[in-house]
Amino acid sequence: MCTMAIKKKTATKKKSVKKKPRRLTGFFKSKETHLVFGTLLLSISIFALIAIISFFEHWKADQSQLFAFTDKTVPVKNVLGKIGAWLSNIFVYEGFGIASLIIVGLVFFTGLYIVLDIKLKPLVRSWINGLMIMLWAAVALAYFIPTKPILGGKVGYEINDYLQIYLGKTGVLILLIASLLIFLIMRFRITPEKIRAGIPDKKIRPFPKKERGNTEDISPEITEPEKEEEVPVVDLMPEVPQYDNTPEEKAEKHVTPEKNPEETPKETLEIEVEQATSEEKINKNLANKLVEEFGTFDPTLDLPKYRFPELSLLRDYSNENIRINKAELEENKNKIVKTLSHYKIGIDSIRATIGPTVTLYEIVPNAGIRISKIKNLEDDIALSLSALGIRIIAPIPGRGTIGIEVPNVRPSVVSMKSVLASKSFQENNMELPVALGKTISNKTFVADLAKMPHLLMAGATGQGKSVGLNAVLTSLLYKKHPAEVKFILIDPKKVELTLYNKIERHFLAKLPDTEDTIITDTKQVINTLNSLTIEMDNRYDLLKKAFVRNIKEYNEKFKLRKLNPENGHRYLPYLVLVIDEFADLIMTAGKEIEAPIARLAQLARAIGIHLIIATQRPSVNVITGIIKANFPTRVAFRVTSKIDSRTILDSQGADQLIGKGDMLISTGSTLTRLQCAFVDTPEVEKVTDFIGSQRAYPSAYMLPEYEGEDSGGTGDIDIDDRDTLFEEAAQLIVTAQQGSASLLQRKLKLGYNRAGRIIDQLEMAGIVGPFEGSKARKVLVHDLQALNDLLNNEKNKL
Repeated sequence: MCTMAIKKKTATKKKSVKKKPRRLTGFFKSKETHLVFGTLLLSISIFALIAIISFFEHWKADQSQLFAFTDKTVPVKNVLGKIGAWLSNIFVYEGFGIASLIIVGLVFFTGLYIVLDIKLKPLVRSWINGLMIMLWAAVALAYFIPTKPILGGKVGYEINDYLQIYLGKTGVLILLIASLLIFLIMRFRITPEKIRAGIPDKKIRPFPKKERGNTEDISPEITEPEKEEEVPVVDLMPEVPQYDNTPEEKAEKHVTPEKNPEETPKETLEIEVEQATSEEKINKNLANKLVEEFGTFDPTLDLPKYRFPELSLLRDYSNENIRINKAELEENKNKIVKTLSHYKIGIDSIRATIGPTVTLYEIVPNAGIRISKIKNLEDDIALSLSALGIRIIAPIPGRGTIGIEVPNVRPSVVSMKSVLASKSFQENNMELPVALGKTISNKTFVADLAKMPHLLMAGATGQGKSVGLNAVLTSLLYKKHPAEVKFILIDPKKVELTLYNKIERHFLAKLPDTEDTIITDTKQVINTLNSLTIEMDNRYDLLKKAFVRNIKEYNEKFKLRKLNPENGHRYLPYLVLVIDEFADLIMTAGKEIEAPIARLAQLARAIGIHLIIATQRPSVNVITGIIKANFPTRVAFRVTSKIDSRTILDSQGADQLIGKGDMLISTGSTLTRLQCAFVDTPEVEKVTDFIGSQRAYPSAYMLPEYEGEDSGGTGDIDIDDRDTLFEEAAQLIVTAQQGSASLLQRKLKLGYNRAGRIIDQLEMAGIVGPFEGSKARKVLVHDLQALNDLLNNEKNKL
């Protein structure tokens, strides 16, 4: 009995000891817990998916706000708020780019398997394959689309960059292809037998047995229908007897049948044949004939004696030549080496490239040194060198070295004269060549504005924006004829671009019936921008009629006299819109300015309208996502904060410039440091005086007339005051069912102002509807009978 009681007690103790672990394991084995955990994974995956999709739309605007994550007053545009912006930034920008969606899908299916109580073993292979595909896709996107690093993320970009250093670009391509093939072989278990089975066998006609040789070598796959092909081919010609014909039989077979004597003509008639002469062929079309007689069309013949500005108008500077100070170079080298050695960073080699204002020291660190370790020592190196604006490039693209940019103690001046006199500017064949300055290697930087296609310039006050605009305009004045390019100058500050008034009738464009060519009034700016959108639409109509894709092809076709001016075709000069202070316009007009600017930036490249926008306030409400998306080429002068640098360039660096024309230019994929060419106000004045003193066009280049919402068809127009072509224009509008001034211009051969007045008269008569921006007006009268009734009723009332 005692033993039984003891056993019961021990059993109860064991049971009591096992209760606690059972509760713990039971919690994790509970289906409710699985359902909660699966639902949580599904929610996280959906949250991440929405955040990532929103990230691709708003990342440029949100990225600069992540630094103020805890600040409640700083908003973000991501649909899921700051958490969504932060999470998607980690996944996409800091992670694997667009391939991060794979991990979101894996988390979603894991949660789905848990909720539906499906075994998770099949998902293990999916996770392994998914992670491998994600890594491969990130590297591949960074390799094939290096201009958009966001697609491959920082992980793909860094891995691709690291591999290219040691394998080269071709080696990385081979590695990507080989790894893809290996993955496909392992994933789908591809064997040589499966490859051979996938190749269709050619149907070979079997030979007779004598030619086959050993019967064991014959393929057993030959079917019976193929053996039937050995049956002789049936000849469809009449059977020939097997015996030889006698000469008599042969003669009988070849006897020509006798003709009926009645059918035989008594006399043989001879037919007289007259051979028709073919028309003379002209291999040259009318356009080639016109070219032979008159030569190609030359738009510069309106001003045949125009002389381009001379380089002597520009100024030489005494401290323009670069001076090599060996003591300064040696001292900086020793300080850099010493600073790096404090942090146990050895250097294999170091070299210096001396520029006008900055010297680039290129170092090759010892093997095994992390680049990020050197990048983090930017402030320490600046402290040891006692210099302003130290900038580290780690690594230099395509060089395999790390660059340290150090300002020179005695900088040199980059004059506009030296830049324009360079061979790279004088001998280029660009459509709109712009010489901005010189690089660190003292080479002139020349870019084609037609290929940029638009330029955004930003920086703090007094850092060189206005000088940069003058450098751009001066470059075009020295290279292009007045017939080839026109400027639309907008200057809210009213003092920066006034010097160009002197070349109004040579190079400037403006609205009809306006006095000031340099636009300063905000309302006039809105009208000008909307007028440019009308000009853009008109030019696209001309390109459509000419069956060409861009302005260059159109003008070449027009020069070869293949386009008839009677059909509205004309030579199209390039139009360059320059806005000196964009922030002021956004503050005063807002959407009225941003909407036409965005439309021009998106569509106007092909028809030769290019935008140059400058601002001293690089904030996100001025340089919006729409503006940044359509201005891939950006110039940043010195700014005061890293956030401003990121707003302009999507990367830091502009906050480390030294000012006075020191700038960074981003062309989408590359970031180049330049010293802007210096052109002073007296130099610009000499150039404009030289051009303005020459024979000019009768007036400035006229843009299409634009009527704002508060202008146009107001007030009554007397019937007696109507244009003499009013009725003819009304019949034309009703017949075509298109209420546009351009139609009247083409069909009635009118000027724009007269056509616009007739349109206003048609509106007051109730024939066309009100003004609707760049769209054609609605025609309110549907046929000519209704038009005649309307006009007769007006006459009867009088």
